[in-house]
Amino acid sequence: MFKDSKRPLHLDIGSARGGFLLDLAPLQPDWNHVGVEIRHPTVLSAERDRQQLKLDNLRFLFCNVNVSLEGWLTGLARDQLQKVSIQFPDPWFKRRHQKRRVLQPSLLLALAAALQPGRELFIQSDVLAVIEPMVMLIERSNCFERPRDAAQTWLNANPLPVPTERERYVLDQGLPAYRMLYQRNAHDLTDLKSLEVMWHEFNNPIEKNMSTADA
Repeated sequence: MFKDSKRPLHLDIGSARGGFLLDLAPLQPDWNHVGVEIRHPTVLSAERDRQQLKLDNLRFLFCNVNVSLEGWLTGLARDQLQKVSIQFPDPWFKRRHQKRRVLQPSLLLALAAALQPGRELFIQSDVLAVIEPMVMLIERSNCFERPRDAAQTWLNANPLPVPTERERYVLDQGLPAYRMLYQRNAHDLTDLKSLEVMWHEFNNPIEKNMSTADA
């Protein structure tokens, strides 16, 4: 995929039209960058822009991350993946659509398996109802922790050198952006089934309350 495959790899999940990575890749020539996106026409447009800019350290791929990405991650060389970003993912507010949200337990554990201790996972959103479940899932997995010098609340600034298109829009409107940076720790992977049970209970409070009432 790259002219030099030995560079560290940054994976941006939900890369949309690609503006973020198209701006970032020239600033970080010592990194390889991959943007994955589920909308195929958007990927084709982003890839055309990449080719026009002749960026050999960037690729855009069409991918349903909760179907295809886990297998791809297992094929990476040890410590090749060093940074993952998930920025302003689709909210999928309706309960029946929440299974489409990008960060699911199986994907999180696949990312944790591919990241070595100290490597980073960065998330941000302008919707609390989206990012709070992501934070809960990440922290309950016991595979990630906030850097020691990080604030215990949302980050005030983006640790990446360029913003996404959505981030620029949100900030221009004077709206908040909720950000959190994590590092992979040295803990073993959490059991997937137990993490899924917790995730289901968290995402279905109505069902949980009804079960309690029936009991």
